[in-house]
Amino acid sequence: MAQIDRDKLLDIYTRTMKVNRTDEKFRELLMGGKVAVMYYCVRGQELVSAAAMAALEKEDYVVCTYRGQGEQTAKGIPMEKWWGECLGKATGTCKGKGGTMHITDPETGIMVTTGVVGSGLPIANGLAMASQNNGDGRVTLVSFGDGAANIGGFHEAMNMAQLYKLPVIFLCQNNRYGEHTSYADHTDSPNIASRAAGYGMKGVTVDGNDVHQIYPAMQEAVARARAGEGPTLVEAMCYRMMGHFFGSDFSYMPPEHIAEMKAEDPLPKLRQVMLDYQFTEEELDAIVADINAQIDAAVQHALDAPLPDTDEIYKDVLEETA
Repeated sequence: MAQIDRDKLLDIYTRTMKVNRTDEKFRELLMGGKVAVMYYCVRGQELVSAAAMAALEKEDYVVCTYRGQGEQTAKGIPMEKWWGECLGKATGTCKGKGGTMHITDPETGIMVTTGVVGSGLPIANGLAMASQNNGDGRVTLVSFGDGAANIGGFHEAMNMAQLYKLPVIFLCQNNRYGEHTSYADHTDSPNIASRAAGYGMKGVTVDGNDVHQIYPAMQEAVARARAGEGPTLVEAMCYRMMGHFFGSDFSYMPPEHIAEMKAEDPLPKLRQVMLDYQFTEEELDAIVADINAQIDAAVQHALDAPLPDTDEIYKDVLEETA
């Protein structure tokens, strides 16, 4: 079992709980009728996002999907800006014009959030090629689900990335369902990572619920990309413990799958690891309490913030020249 530095483990735990508490707060607001927006829950996938972002540097690029709250929050978008965007306020990262499915914040490296399944992979290649050409040393990570691995863009992006040895990491968060379709019903190969061999690329499958598997895998992939050794396909096996989107249920899931994913919940597992590293219950609870307080303040700031001016609809559409 790979050992993780104690400070780094604390960093991963903090990011994980930040993602989790943000998700819990969002669902609380939706269920309470305080907000009415589209939201894709990340419960069950918190650790994958947190560990991946912990392996990157602040300057590195990230491309994520509509279920990108984990990457966005763990990468460090300021809470007030993130909540402002989600609630359509002028204080948001995109002045309230992007919403939950199109959050962009270049200052923290969140370059694109796309609502089109699989479309982020070729975009990530473009960012990685720019870094390669500029020699800026940045690594680009693109996150996507198992369903996205079956579109043409996946294969084209993988082939191109390996051919040019681009500094890009393909992170497949395999939560075993493409929307409402089980993995076995849309893919006949045993896993996604095995496809990497067809392009001459390194591919690994790891348990995304185990910090000792997911973080070292991401750390190695980042190191390889930064050293000019090319891309890696990392398949993190995980579970989506909520419906495909907020409001949908588990009616399409067999009971044994639901029981399995509850048993594999990454949060209790990570907390036990923290205790094994001699962190106390009080220390861990204090971290969560501090995160909750930050989120509450950010939410209130967003609720009180103004809506965008009506003339904003004409801005950021075409290049403005003097």
